Amino acid sequence: MQATAYICLVIATLCWGGNSVAGKLAVGHISPMMLTFLRWFLAVALIALISVPQLKKDWPVARKNLPLLLCYGAIGYTLFNAMLYSAVQYTTAINVAIEQAGIPMLIFLLNFFFFRTGISLAQCLGFGMTLLGVALTAAHGDLATLLQLQLNRGDGLMLIAIAAYALYTIFLRWKPAVDWRTLMAFPALAAMLTSLPLLLWEIGRGAAQWPDQAGWSITFYTAIFPSLLAQILYIKGVEAIGANRAGLFINLVPVFGTLLSVVLIGERLQSFHMVALMLTLGGIAIAERGRPKASAPTVPASPVD
Repeated sequence: MQATAYICLVIATLCWGGNSVAGKLAVGHISPMMLTFLRWFLAVALIALISVPQLKKDWPVARKNLPLLLCYGAIGYTLFNAMLYSAVQYTTAINVAIEQAGIPMLIFLLNFFFFRTGISLAQCLGFGMTLLGVALTAAHGDLATLLQLQLNRGDGLMLIAIAAYALYTIFLRWKPAVDWRTLMAFPALAAMLTSLPLLLWEIGRGAAQWPDQAGWSITFYTAIFPSLLAQILYIKGVEAIGANRAGLFINLVPVFGTLLSVVLIGERLQSFHMVALMLTLGGIAIAERGRPKASAPTVPASPVD
């Protein structure tokens, strides 16, 4: 089960690494709130095609947990992505990469503060290694450049995004025992509905941009991979090994984002990229091997694999 969880989490973070690249590529091709709304509109349409019979079956349980399921979509899907896509309009890729590394740290702190979840010395060491790997990636191999970073409006938006996804991960401990299709459908619907006012606000400001051909390609990618596949796999990972352990994998996102930038954008692969990847993977391995003995999943097991 743990091996499967690791695979799920690695693929999920790979998809999210692509989402970071997509956000950068979207600039000039589609506006942030337009991308957020269309992404979830398409995701809802896709999940509806395969979910209607299952939704009817799960409706009695889903109805009792509807506020929670809608909250997942509003916080973890809409708020996080709207803030991320907006942040890249104002701040640098270096800042965004480093700030995303704060998600696992915030998950650890919230779990400890609210639920007294144990943290071992090895987990702290592993977290430090992954954070160093992220920082090395973001600083392009020269950690001294981190001292020269300046915060701006985009960094503030990213802090909101970080808090949103950390809370979403913590809330997964209370997810209802329903099929994965149901667990995706209702939050995705909530994400679409809650992103509509943001789109109307963007239109009212005269800042909305309808996607061009490249914008549509980016939109379809974000609808299928980061929106559906990654979210399903992340939920499976949290379900299997708990929020603290699963959250640590998020530090792979900026590393994968950099590697995908090399492949998709043509950026040069350098030695520090590989060192950063080894540090991140090594840190996760150390944290996993040295986790507290009582470590357990923080969410109920799903009846459907």
